[in-house]
Amino acid sequence: MMRTKDRKKTKPCSFCIEKIDDVDFKDITRLKRYLTERGKIIPRRITGNCAFHQRKLANAVKKARENALVPYIFEG
Repeated sequence: MMRTKDRKKTKPCSFCIEKIDDVDFKDITRLKRYLTERGKIIPRRITGNCAFHQRKLANAVKKARENALVPYIFEG
């Protein structure tokens, strides 16, 4: 029995489309797109990022948090 109905199309990686190799931790507007309203990093199965760029994104978010550019937890 084939499960073609269960498989969903994967979203293309937005970093690969724009040909971005390095994710800059100072680009706060781009980083906030990949954070929830609580400040957590959105997983790649939802964002559609490839594994390489998701790792770079996570490191950039963590570095931005250390440098106080992005808060650890958004209060609201």
